[in-house]
Order: sequence, then structure tokens, then C-alpha cells
Amino acid sequence: MELIAVKNLSAWFGEFQALKNISLVAERHEVVALIGPSGCGKSTFVRCLNRLHEEVPGGHLQGEVWLDGQNIYAPGVDPVNVRRGVGMVFQKPNPFPGMSIFENVSVGLRLAGISKRAVLAEKVEQALRQAVLWDEVKDVLKRPGTSLSGGQQQRLCIARALAVEPPVILMDEPTSALDPISTAKIEELIQELKERVTVVIVTHNMQQAARISDRTAFFLLGELVEYGKTDQVFTQPQDERTERYITGRFG
Repeated sequence: MELIAVKNLSAWFGEFQALKNISLVAERHEVVALIGPSGCGKSTFVRCLNRLHEEVPGGHLQGEVWLDGQNIYAPGVDPVNVRRGVGMVFQKPNPFPGMSIFENVSVGLRLAGISKRAVLAEKVEQALRQAVLWDEVKDVLKRPGTSLSGGQQQRLCIARALAVEPPVILMDEPTSALDPISTAKIEELIQELKERVTVVIVTHNMQQAARISDRTAFFLLGELVEYGKTDQVFTQPQDERTERYITGRFG
């Protein structure tokens, strides 16, 4: 059953058109990888899925983005509520400074009105377990989130996104700032997460896309050139531009 349906989406920064008439569908419990050269629209597309694009000066769009049966750009839809239902993990780990590990994970829950300590503790533990971080931090939850290693910080940010139990998590190059061991842990985690959520990940690493995704979208100059099952896109691409990119002949 489809969870995300994007229909005729175009996006601009002022006069510059960053996305051109994109349409695609993502099913529940899938990992969708977005690949393509720098500046081709991948990150802009991801930011359109949780209404972050409109926060950029001059950012505007046309088209529809349906999430779990609701057009998130319909009149009267609150962007804050949209973002609560769509977790976001950025390229550089960004634990909230001045907050403990526990506070970093519980912040979204508190904003949602949950204040009982026992409920918060239970949900924080659950999110940290889902992010495969609990065993490493369970005895130091009062330490600052920024005291963790880079890979741990990124898993903390994933736990923070998971805590409010969103159906979708967006990841914009979540491993590009990490060492190979931390990258492998995040990749394993993504494979486990799709049992609970749909993951949309931007990656420059085509081997990573091939390893972890169910479907792959190839973007080029703001256009969606090809979208399909990952095995098919990598072994039998339908468009010559896709083949040239994945074989390293450009990009």
C-alpha cells in the first residue's frame, strides 16, 4: 500500500527551478534511495516531503505530496504537524546543544504534550533501542548529546526522529560525515528500520544505494530520469543517462 505519492511536483528557489514535474510513489516499509550528481535536486525533493523547502527564502513549489492519504500542501494543513509525522536526519549529526542524551530524544515527545516522566522514559528507551544505541548510553543518559562520537550522534538523531513514531523518516546523506564502521552501523540500522517506517535516503554512494534500498530514483538536472526497483535500475537501467551515471561515465 502506498504511503507517499508525489504528483507533478516542481520546486523553485526564486527564479531558479530546482525540480521539474516529479511524480513517484513509495510503499510502506520500503527504503527509497535518491541518487544523482550534486545539485540535481535530491535534497530539495526530500525537503518538499516535510514542507521544509518553503522555509528557504524564495522557496516555493507546485504539485501535490500525499502522505498516508493526505495532501500535505492542501489549504489549512499545518506544516508543523506535517513535520511531526515525517522525521528528518541530516548530513551532519546535529544533537541539540545544551541538552542531555535523554532530553535530545524526548524533546519531540514533550512538544507533543507528553510530560509524565515514566512515559517519557519508556519511549526514550524504545527509540534508543530502535536506533541500536541503548546499550551504549543507558548509563550516561544525563551526559550532553554532543559528548558522543560522530556515529553515535547520528544514531541519537535517528532515535530523536523515531521517538514520535513517524511513518516516514527522511535522511539526507546521513553517513557522508562518518567513518566506515559507523557507516556500516547506520546501514544495518536502516535495514531494520524499514520494518517500522518508510525511509527515503539521499546518498552520493551508489554502492550504499544498491546495498540498502528497495527502490532507487535517479535525479539529473532537476528531473526524475528513472525510478524503479533497485536491482533493475542498477542492472537493467531503462535510460541511457542512468547507465552512464551508474557506470561512472559522468557525475
